[in-house]
Amino acid sequence: MSKWVTVWGNATSVADRRPETYAKDISLRYPVKCAFGGDKVRLHFSNFCGTEPVTLTRVTIAPSVSDREIDLKDAALVTFSGCESVTIGAGEEIFSDEISFRVKPQGTVSVSIYLAGFTLMRSAVVITGPLSKGFFSLGDVTAQSVLPLNSTRTTSTFYFLTGIDVFTDDNNRCVICYGDSITAQSWPDYLSIKCMSDAYNRTAVIRRAASGTRVLRQYDCITYESYGLCGKNRFEREISTVSGADTVIIQQGINDIIHPVGTEVNPFRPMSDLPTVEELEEGFKYYIALAKKYNLKVFLGTLLPIYGWRTYAPFREEMKNAFNDWLRAYDGADGCIDFDKALRSEGDKASFAENFDSGDHLHPSESAYKAMAEIAFGSLRK
Repeated sequence: MSKWVTVWGNATSVADRRPETYAKDISLRYPVKCAFGGDKVRLHFSNFCGTEPVTLTRVTIAPSVSDREIDLKDAALVTFSGCESVTIGAGEEIFSDEISFRVKPQGTVSVSIYLAGFTLMRSAVVITGPLSKGFFSLGDVTAQSVLPLNSTRTTSTFYFLTGIDVFTDDNNRCVICYGDSITAQSWPDYLSIKCMSDAYNRTAVIRRAASGTRVLRQYDCITYESYGLCGKNRFEREISTVSGADTVIIQQGINDIIHPVGTEVNPFRPMSDLPTVEELEEGFKYYIALAKKYNLKVFLGTLLPIYGWRTYAPFREEMKNAFNDWLRAYDGADGCIDFDKALRSEGDKASFAENFDSGDHLHPSESAYKAMAEIAFGSLRK
């Protein structure tokens, strides 16, 4: 028995708006490590946050030899209703045709995308981690095995490509990690590595996270629009487009608490945006109900320490702690992953433990992200 399972995926959000947000005659290449293999693939592309159509002139998929090199003899052209090129309308998403292409278990494949004409580079997400690095090159390099050194740069921004599905063994599955910048950074990659190191691995980790996002609010100004969409405009689309998922881990809510500062400080961040703890709880109940509609188990991740962050205040600490207490006690989900307890200092529970603070007092360090992956892995194995 075989089925389609998403082996790699990321959220679709809004790229930071700049004067140079159009590109022309460039190629993107994204190497992707696959937890398990199969004989067919289909690719998922999104222009959901775009305000005008984008045309993918040519897309190829090939086994990776290294970060910058692919094996051309086993490369395949990705088609769309039999055509080489495809135009994705503003706000739309598409899947490619099913492509005969061998994916090896724990092998790395590279997707190359050529954009010939002027293209609005808006539907994108910034992600980081040991498995998350892309490239862009000048010109069409989809048929080049090695990316040209002098006309190629690395990028952490993933444009348009939002998922890769593999037709694989029926026992394989994936887990969705949903959240904000903390989840857009390293811990899902470390969780993926942890799953792949397991002798009985049958799990791919799909990241659906975008920096700055909130459960209940979103920004309508171009200054902060790259902070993405609120939960009611994101969550169902993000989980419903993942094939073969049986679990979602939700770790979000800190931006709802720390963003509002008052219009006298920042005209775009009124204190009226600050929710109550009860409103955050209702937002999570909305998430959980939707996840259950798609037959997903739901694990809730507690919010992390914030002492020392630039907008820290005692009332925000109290909100965070009250919400964490609710997450730990709520019986409408399948479990709580207590990231806060794992990462906080024993002597000062408002702060990160030693070596677990990245330095900004909001985002964890790499060692802390590894600890988050460990505790999440333990919850998934129970």
